[in-house]
Amino acid sequence: MKKMTKFALTGLAAGIALAAFTSVQAQERWTMTSTWPDNLDLVEIDRHWADLVNKLAGDELEIEFRAGGTLMPVTEVFDATETGSIEAAGDWPGYWAGRNPAFSPLATTTMLFNGVDYLNWIQQWGGWDLYQEVYGEYNMVYLPYGITNNESGFMGRTPIESLEDLDGKRLRLSGRDQGRVLEQLGGSQVNLAGGEIYQAIERGVIDAGEFSTPGVDYNAGFGEVVEHWSVPGWHQSASVFGVMINKDAWDALSEETQEKLKIAADATMAWSLAWSERGSTEGTENFIAAGVEIHQLSDEELERIQDITNEVIIRGACEDPMHAKVYHSMVSYLEHYATWRDISAPFNMSRTMDNLPSLEEIEACL
Repeated sequence: MKKMTKFALTGLAAGIALAAFTSVQAQERWTMTSTWPDNLDLVEIDRHWADLVNKLAGDELEIEFRAGGTLMPVTEVFDATETGSIEAAGDWPGYWAGRNPAFSPLATTTMLFNGVDYLNWIQQWGGWDLYQEVYGEYNMVYLPYGITNNESGFMGRTPIESLEDLDGKRLRLSGRDQGRVLEQLGGSQVNLAGGEIYQAIERGVIDAGEFSTPGVDYNAGFGEVVEHWSVPGWHQSASVFGVMINKDAWDALSEETQEKLKIAADATMAWSLAWSERGSTEGTENFIAAGVEIHQLSDEELERIQDITNEVIIRGACEDPMHAKVYHSMVSYLEHYATWRDISAPFNMSRTMDNLPSLEEIEACL
């Protein structure tokens, strides 16, 4: 009897040791980087998600996060994630519009969505599936996990007090559709990485520039080199950020772990919107204290930009079916949500608009 008891205990101990060994072996280890270096505040959105995943799923998955530029040039993170050289990378979808124009509205819109619109659309009106469809063509799963509301606008040493002041100006501007709108307003788009904007303004390479929200822009040092600020930031009425995940790495996770990554993304998305709005408020206070002069475009001028934007959206939709599909979903959401949004004013959320791109014209492009 003692022998049997000893054998049973020995077998139990071996079983526990084997289970512990199996658990350790099952833990996945990912390398994740970003399009943002450490000196740009947007990297905090990526870092927030990675830290939260490590807390929620640490027994099953450990993410080693490296800021942008520390593993490879930030322009290479898309290819590295697609091929599986790294498992994940934080990004802003608009950087990949040259591969597929549908990436542009997945990142930001001109004169269309605000931050709450993106949140609603992603969570309840089919947006999440469209991210999967577009990134899925490149062997990736995509988790949107960051939203910032309206961006700063154009900052520089030359005042832009009206649309007429854009004529002949060289402006740093990100996004294909944004550049097309600017061109019709008489300006020319200059493409620069975020870290190059400060010196470009300081040296007069560009007349004005934009990068992100007031908090991000102030912490990037813009307050030291700009004297004028044109608002609102019509070019990017809101922005989305997220994580590209190699599909093979994603499939290697259990469904339970995958769900934890999605939960972390939802939590980070809510955090990011409040974090960026607090930062935008403090950044604006800092720009004002630094003596930067703010110039507000009129309602009539914004209406003119809206008309041009609508034309640009239809033009882009007819150039690419996937681009059309994304914008069709967005405009459909705005039309549908208006049923409740407009009667709940002044306590409503989302942009209230009576001049949307034509849904019928977008449908004709599909």
